[in-house]
Amino acid sequence: MKVLIADNHYVVRKGLIQIVSIEYPEVVFDEAANGRDAYKKLMESNYHLAILDITMPEMSGLDVVRELRKEGCKTPLFVLTAQPEAQYALRVLRAGASGFLEKSASGGELIVAINRILSGKKFITESVAELLANDLLEDHSKIQHEQLSDREFEVLKLISSGKKVSEIAEKLCLSVPTISTYRRRLLEKMKLRNNAELMRYAMNHKLV
Repeated sequence: MKVLIADNHYVVRKGLIQIVSIEYPEVVFDEAANGRDAYKKLMESNYHLAILDITMPEMSGLDVVRELRKEGCKTPLFVLTAQPEAQYALRVLRAGASGFLEKSASGGELIVAINRILSGKKFITESVAELLANDLLEDHSKIQHEQLSDREFEVLKLISSGKKVSEIAEKLCLSVPTISTYRRRLLEKMKLRNNAELMRYAMNHKLV
């Protein structure tokens, strides 16, 4: 069995290999330290499973999932991240991931998730199931940030954390004019006028 682990932290990758190896000693592991490398490897080779972080250089895990599914990649993609599930779980699942779990989970929970995904099923926690249920009942027209695309939402969070347009462009490997366009679009969609109102909104909705 072949598994790809994509995370920009060396210690995290080695820790995951150690945990998974106990349950699956026959696994052959491959590693990627950034999203672009993970995307390339998943497009060029066949894996039984890929475990991806969201926050990675060059290409986020969310972008990797989205682009791979657009290209028809069938590899089960399991997102394991420190990012809050309340903000990212639904977006990741909608993009085509087979499961979502926060890094604060135990090793036992991780193995349960992997077993379920390898059996061909989706893995979600009870709290994510509740998010999905609430999502079906929610009037998204009243929740401004739910109208944003994944990239616009990412830019929203980065602006709200105090990063400049140039810093965001460098982090996302996009041009400054492109980030400025995303900023303009999200302000229009959310009916906000400037970064100060954006930051206030993000704080009020616990996005930062």
